[in-house]
Amino acid sequence: MPVQEKTIYLTFDDGPHPEITPFVLDQLRQYEAKAHFFCIGQNVDHNPETFASIQADGHGIGNHTQHHVNGWKTSQADYLNDVQLAADRIDSNWFRPPYGRLRSQQARSILSHFPKMRIAMWDVLSGDFDRFREGEDCARLVAGYAESGSIVVMHDSEKAWDRLKICLPKTLEFFHKKGFRFEKLPDR
Repeated sequence: MPVQEKTIYLTFDDGPHPEITPFVLDQLRQYEAKAHFFCIGQNVDHNPETFASIQADGHGIGNHTQHHVNGWKTSQADYLNDVQLAADRIDSNWFRPPYGRLRSQQARSILSHFPKMRIAMWDVLSGDFDRFREGEDCARLVAGYAESGSIVVMHDSEKAWDRLKICLPKTLEFFHKKGFRFEKLPDR
């Protein structure tokens, strides 16, 4: 991502979640921060109000498949179908493969089927999904590796909650004090 300014791109995978996503939105508001939310289609179906809140706050949204399927364990046709199901609910030109697992054939197929789609990976993984980590460790990891232009992955999901509730506030505070801005991924 562009590195001319002190900007970090926070991204959140696996939501929306009815309790955790509102916490994330509240934390972001405190720092006038924008982020990108890569949503699972079935979670959008179950939490339409929370999904609408993400958009109402001016954050970006992205497709994270309908059922959080693993590209390494899913046929190309089934994978593309799952991306399409999510696209029917999530109007976005951004896609992130669950687990970061995507075969090159699947990527080509997505980019061919959705010509405006961009695939967003990351350069800093917070590790908040790892139940053997502490939230403080996740915050230190982000602080140690993120730099201007970094795309950082966190998760607005139950599996990450115990770590996210510590990592996100500390990350926002740390980089805010250093003069960084938090932005959503560019529309194009």
